[in-house]
Amino acid sequence: MYTYRAYRPLLHMLSLLTISLIVLGCSSEPNVSPQATARLPAGETATNQDVQATPDKIKFKQADEAEKYALKLRDDGAKLVDGTDRELARLTLDSNKIKIKDPADQVLGYVVSHDSYWKLENADQTQELYVLRRQADGDLKLEDGNDAPIYRIKVRDYGYEIETPAKQSLYKVKVSNGKISLRDASEETVLSTRSPLLPAAMTPFGFDVLTPPQQAALAYAVNRTGGF
Repeated sequence: MYTYRAYRPLLHMLSLLTISLIVLGCSSEPNVSPQATARLPAGETATNQDVQATPDKIKFKQADEAEKYALKLRDDGAKLVDGTDRELARLTLDSNKIKIKDPADQVLGYVVSHDSYWKLENADQTQELYVLRRQADGDLKLEDGNDAPIYRIKVRDYGYEIETPAKQSLYKVKVSNGKISLRDASEETVLSTRSPLLPAAMTPFGFDVLTPPQQAALAYAVNRTGGF
């Protein structure tokens, strides 16, 4: 009959092997340091994966479901048209810039994309008109060229809320059942889309200080860069 003394060398080797496997398993765990992460509303991710699935045309409808705007996407930018397919503006990509032109091909301005912010500039790029900034907590804010706040864009569970600097609610961007809608303070739908679009890209249409071409260009820039 075998005794414990006979098995002891084998048991010792098995113990060492088990300890080695445990150590290797622990060392393979990634080092994760706690850090602050931006809050994102429903339907929005930190990547532009959904942007890559964008169709050839992004339709924006009014409350009565009639088409108000559409962005016709092209390889070199997009074209903004109204509900009757009348051209309103041309958006042309140029590196990290989007050139805004009218139907007569006259330059109206630029949107310049940077890390976590987007600048609206005049036609000569000699004046900074507005800046949309993404905050560390996921919120956004629109400032004028002198860094004066114009709108606060707060992350909400339903999407975003656009407020004045005094915290007066102006618009809400809500995501529900595959539909992104821009609603006024009375909860009436101003604009909506079922096209693949980041909720953050709908917020510029609630910036009343901007012209429709500026709103569309900023929305296009935010959507194209994944909201960051």
